[in-house]
Formats: sequence, C-alpha cells, structure tokens
Amino acid sequence: MKTDWQAAVLGLGGIGSGALYWLARRLGGDVLGVEQFALGHDRGGSHDHSRIIRLSYHTPAYVALAAAAYDAWSEVESEAGERLVHSCGGLDLFPFGGAIPMADYTASLAARAVPFEVLAAAEIRARWPQFRRLDGVTGLFQERGGLVAAARATAAHQRLAREHGAALVERAAVAGVSQVGDEVEITVDGVRHRAGRLVVAAGAWSNRVLAGLGLRLPLAVTQEQVTYFAARDLDRFAMDRFPIWIWMDEPCFYGFPVFGEQGVKVAQDVGGPVVSAETRSFEPDRGALARARGFLARHLPAALGPELFTKTCLYTLTPDRDFVVDRLPEAPGVWLAIGAGHAFKFASVLGRCLSELALDGATAADLEAFRIGRPVLWQDDPPTSYLI
Repeated sequence: MKTDWQAAVLGLGGIGSGALYWLARRLGGDVLGVEQFALGHDRGGSHDHSRIIRLSYHTPAYVALAAAAYDAWSEVESEAGERLVHSCGGLDLFPFGGAIPMADYTASLAARAVPFEVLAAAEIRARWPQFRRLDGVTGLFQERGGLVAAARATAAHQRLAREHGAALVERAAVAGVSQVGDEVEITVDGVRHRAGRLVVAAGAWSNRVLAGLGLRLPLAVTQEQVTYFAARDLDRFAMDRFPIWIWMDEPCFYGFPVFGEQGVKVAQDVGGPVVSAETRSFEPDRGALARARGFLARHLPAALGPELFTKTCLYTLTPDRDFVVDRLPEAPGVWLAIGAGHAFKFASVLGRCLSELALDGATAADLEAFRIGRPVLWQDDPPTSYLI
C-alpha cells in the first residue's frame, strides 16, 4: 500500500465514512480511511438499523444544516441506488412546563420557512390513538421527519468510497498522530503514513487521538441503549401509520415505527452512565430500561410488549451538546468532528463539509456554533446541558 496521501480519515463510523466518501469523490485513490475495529462494528454510535432524521431543531442554523443533510443523503442514495432515508413524519411532544421550550423549535422552523403543524393533545390522539395521557401536551408535527437506515447508510458511504478509489483499512492499530511540517503523520499497524489533511472522527476515542497533538477536550462518554419491544399489534406501528417521536422534557424519550426488526424501538436520551471506551459494557442498564418501560406504560401502552433485545452504544458529548467541526489550533492539517450524540442524521452533510474544509478551507454551511474555540470547551469544569 502507498503511504503518501492527499487526505486521510481516522474513524469510519457515520461521520468518518461520510467524510471518506466525499473526499474520495474528489481525490479518487489519493485518500485513506482507517478504522481500528471491523467495519460496521457495534462499539461506537453508528450501528443499528435506524437513526432519527428531522428538520425540527432548536436553532435556525441547525434547521438549515438538517435541510442540507436531506440533500446530501439524496445524492448518496442516487449514486448508491438504494433508499436510505424513510419519511414517516416527525412528532415532538412538549408537556406543559417541560424543560425544553417549544418556542425555540417553532421559531427556528419559521425562520427557515419550513412548514409545520402545532397540535393540541386531542388532535394528537385523533391522528395517533396509540398515545395516551397527553393532558397538557402540545405536539409539533413536521411531515419530512423520519429515519435514516443507519448501518446501511454507513456501509453505502464505505462502498462508494471504495468505488471512487479510496483505500480502507480495518482492524488497524493506530499508534500515533502528529503534525510534521505541512503534513500529518499517522502510524498505522507500525507503518508511517503521511497525509496533507487528516479528518479525525474517532468518537469516544477522540481524546486518545488528540493527546498526541497536545490537546484534550472536556468530553463525556456515556453508555446509552435502545430496546425493541414486541408490541401485540405491530401493524399499528407500521411506517405508514406511526411517526418517529420525541418526548421533549427531562428525562427525554424517543421512538420509532417498526423498521429493521419486528418490534417498536424506544430509548431514553442521555440516560446512561458515564463510562470510557475501555470500561463500557454491552450489558443493558436495568434502570434505563425500567424508565423506558414506565414511560411506555403511561403514554404509549400499545408499544409495551416483551423485550426482544437491547442494544448499547456510546455518546461522546460536548458540554453544550453542540458538535465540534473545526481545524485544530495546534495542528492545522487536522480537522476534528465530534457528533455529540445526535449527529447521525447529519453524517453525510458533515462529511461533505469536512471534505470541503480540508481541501478548500471553506464550506457554505454555517458551522460557527461548532468552532473548537468556543469558551465552554476550554473551561476547567464547564457546565453541561445535554437537552436539544
């Protein structure tokens, strides 16, 4: 294998595979992708059948980026010849006095001229009688909400990157990353590679990579989980009869219609313990599972059946839960991406942005909120806020 590249990507989960694809579209065989585990592994945050995609977000910049995400996925679908985004509608549920203000979402959608509906509790029940006990709840419905076929989408990025000529290395031991003059040096399986630009999308392993560059960010890694429930009447939760939904409060829960498994997928957002990539387990957290079951028993009892299985994943959280998409201050050849536990919907568009930043030094997307220099990332003990 050659050892000199125009660009390289370290970490081939959702965002990294997206960056590899968009880089390979421009550089062909002059880009290297490196993954420490087997491609498609379940140790990070990009596996399983589905991830939510939605235009409904709390700032206009996120709404605009989400719209660009749909466009990026459409390009990938066209080239891959397969459907990756499935729209079933998205329903945000805001209980009265909840921790997340609905006004942030409605104002942000309106600012970007995205159509939406505000629904009273009775209207929610009329459309989706599966829900119960919604007194004081207001719904925000956006018709383009749905899901991305996560594992298939990551595999499509990787497959297309190969077809464009990229080299992908899996099960690779990365010993170090350093800035050497105008290039970045990466030691992979004992072999030194040089690249003009490096994209680091290492998730829970980010600080390990950054340590060699003299940098550490205040990231919290949590072990999260989703559970598939064998509802008695799965037809009521079919894609054409039930939306993706998010309970906008603390704790926050979310769920999907039937997709990929014969069950209804439900989870608590940021409900798991703080771990590390080394100390995490793959065992279900019984407390988190009990909270999810309790929520379903109260508000969505038709989904509450026997547990088929629970899958764990890792969130890599910034203190403000905004992404990091920026060049490293002490290593100008390195671009960093941190997804903060809600980035899969953006995986392809962030990959495209990273490719443009690495090769052109600029991108059309508004990424100002994701700068590495924002103050919260440089405080010794920063306050945290994980609600989005």
